[in-house]
Amino acid sequence: MKAGIITIGDELLIGQVIDSNSAWMGQFLVDKGIHVSRKITVSDDAQEIRYAINQLKDDTDLILMTGGLGPTRDDITKKTIADYLGVGMEFHEPTWDRICKIFARWGRSTTPEHKNQCYMPAGITILHNKMGTAPGMLFEVKNTTIVSMPGVPYEMKYIMENGVADQIAELLPENDLVFRTIKTVGEGESRISAKIEDILDDFPDFMSIAFLPSLGQVRLRITASGEHIEKAKALDHYVEKISARLGDLVFGYDEDTLETVIGRLCLEYGWKLGLAESCTGGNIAYRIVQVPGSSSYFEGGIVAYSYELKKKLLGVKQSTLDNYGAVSAETAIEMLKGVLDRLDVDAAIAITGIAGPGGGTSEKPVGTVWIAYGDKNVQHSFLLKSGKDRVRNITYSGTYALNLLRKFLIGKENP
Repeated sequence: MKAGIITIGDELLIGQVIDSNSAWMGQFLVDKGIHVSRKITVSDDAQEIRYAINQLKDDTDLILMTGGLGPTRDDITKKTIADYLGVGMEFHEPTWDRICKIFARWGRSTTPEHKNQCYMPAGITILHNKMGTAPGMLFEVKNTTIVSMPGVPYEMKYIMENGVADQIAELLPENDLVFRTIKTVGEGESRISAKIEDILDDFPDFMSIAFLPSLGQVRLRITASGEHIEKAKALDHYVEKISARLGDLVFGYDEDTLETVIGRLCLEYGWKLGLAESCTGGNIAYRIVQVPGSSSYFEGGIVAYSYELKKKLLGVKQSTLDNYGAVSAETAIEMLKGVLDRLDVDAAIAITGIAGPGGGTSEKPVGTVWIAYGDKNVQHSFLLKSGKDRVRNITYSGTYALNLLRKFLIGKENP
């Protein structure tokens, strides 16, 4: 099954807004076993939108569109779709009722623009949008199913997960793709590929692998296609074989993240987790609290950027800072001991470094990061040497720190 993606908006073309929607939709589709053949971004222009639909409709089974469904003058997608289908616009009373209730709950009044937003192309299927005022729309052109959704990412995601997913399931043939994803951390794709090269040479013809790298992590997506009754069993067999070869480089599968895996470990053993962050500025805490239910095991974090707060909040000694500096194993260990004590947690991470682009020296260049991790009985430190880009250093060192904590946790007994 083939799909195409159309994103609509002048702001996307001129770089005011980064197109995260198509990346998310692409991953969503591939996780369903659907091949994305093309992506087109167009301006808020009726002719351009029609052009994009015509480019995709003859050689795709599904088209996903985002953008242009709000109450403002530049939101022209609905009218363009109605003209494309050769139908008029109809007022959708349920959408108007819902908008009125939302604004009443906020203590605000609606505007004529909000009422105009409730006119929809005749004959289309409305897709409920719990996260916003503009619903999604589903319609068909010949043999192609087309879905139009708002451009606001969390609204699009809600419609995809709660409306479009069921439609996709009905479209998929039974003999389409099946796949599994192995999540790894700590080695690059070339080293991982070398470790499992003989296993990959043994793959049956209907199986393939894709290496999908990101900062500090590599996803191995193994796909089986075609009419093979045993393909799911074969897939699981090779996933197990590769995982056994890669050992603790594998941290999870499919939807797992480092944060969800650490959360499961903490819940399993009843551990409480804390953080002491300097160079990452709370980024690790942000990642941890993205996991629903993290309040069950995450007590909190202390962001101590300055010398004074390292001393005041974490108990780092002045002599340690004078003799070794803020970016040192000694300071990281004292930060770790401080957060373990002050938050009274079972395990913790402490991290201090030079994120850049300035602040480096010949002895401690930009990208020098010290990570400490452990519990009240055992503490370890690790020197990470990264690059010169500030954002990449923050993300990469956070990933590395989380993985060190994961490996520490899986090596422990229940405290």
